[in-house]
Amino acid sequence: MNISADLFLKFGVALAIGFMIGLQREFAFRSRQQELLAGERTFALMALVGCLSAMIADIFKSALAFIGVIFLVGIFTAVAYFIDAWRGQVGLTTEIAILVTVLIGALCYWDYLVLAASLGIITTVLLSLKIETDRLVSALTREDIFAALQFAVITLVILPILPKESNLRPPFDVLSPYRIWLMVVFISAINFIGYLAIKIVGPERGIGLTGLLGGLVSSTGVTLGFSERSNREPTLAKPFSLAIMIAWTVMFARVLVEVGVLNPELLNLIWPPITAAGVVGLLYCVFLFFSQRTTEKDTLEFSNPFDLVAAIKFGLLYALILVVARAAQLYFGNTGVYISSLVSGLADVDAITISLTQLTIEGTVPQTVAAQSIVIATIANTLAKGAIVIIGGASLLKRALLPGMLLVLTTAIVITLLMI
Repeated sequence: MNISADLFLKFGVALAIGFMIGLQREFAFRSRQQELLAGERTFALMALVGCLSAMIADIFKSALAFIGVIFLVGIFTAVAYFIDAWRGQVGLTTEIAILVTVLIGALCYWDYLVLAASLGIITTVLLSLKIETDRLVSALTREDIFAALQFAVITLVILPILPKESNLRPPFDVLSPYRIWLMVVFISAINFIGYLAIKIVGPERGIGLTGLLGGLVSSTGVTLGFSERSNREPTLAKPFSLAIMIAWTVMFARVLVEVGVLNPELLNLIWPPITAAGVVGLLYCVFLFFSQRTTEKDTLEFSNPFDLVAAIKFGLLYALILVVARAAQLYFGNTGVYISSLVSGLADVDAITISLTQLTIEGTVPQTVAAQSIVIATIANTLAKGAIVIIGGASLLKRALLPGMLLVLTTAIVITLLMI
């Protein structure tokens, strides 16, 4: 076998990945002041063992050489585990990480360098998240576990068995059970991830961070919660305004993600006004942050955003908006789509965004009309949340927040008009 630069690259990548994983293990054990089974040098060598054993198996055209090495490594790690268990240090994390490192080294030789690097990074991240995962487990409730199981049911059980085609007449031809439920899964996943982020980080990290994570769950919920609290705690009105503006800015990011995942071509049309509004909102958040400082900790509670009833309600709302938008486009042209977007956006921007995106994929609504309608929906949704602040917020909250809202709305409207 000729020794080439490519071969050195494979061994070099294996060495780097093993060293990275070992470095994490070294740091973790040093911070806990425990005796170390394997550090960065041992893990780097284990990755080289995997790469070298794969090479030897290739030279001799026999998988037994590779299997034999894996078997020996397994014996060594098993012995190390029993010794640690005898000492009272029970845990298989490092031992399993050693086996994963050996196999990643083998992947490097087999020329799966990108996969090997990805697995190495994922392994390191998982090993580093012990504190966060422990916090998540301790923060979970019985209702959270039940909600997660329901989410698994709607994703893995219900979705695959639904029919994908619709044989109904217009405007009901847009009602595909599979596609409707797929959007339910999609938006539920976004809400669920945001809720888990709150559980992992904890709302006690501050009002502003709660606004960021709460915006992933519901920017309207953040607006309602902090507007109500501003009357009871008027001295925290400015921090509350920061949290609300952060949540509103996250809403614009949600729209971009939803459209970008479903229809990248439509994203090219909507990103200028949506991004501009989001950037203005972000800049106003910076202004609010530096105009006030607080060490107060937030106690706003977020309930789990997912349950089966909520999923069904969103599915029905999504289907209704699909039909309304389709009927409006059939009987009233583009004007009907604009009106339905305005009305729907007052209540929920996610449903109308996903509905119009789906209609552009099917070719029933022009992409330019859908893009303008989505912007209208985001403007309407921002106005609705502004109305919540005006009606239910303290005077100081209104003074701090309304200028930012007007800047965001003006930016979105001006950019949209320039694009027409």
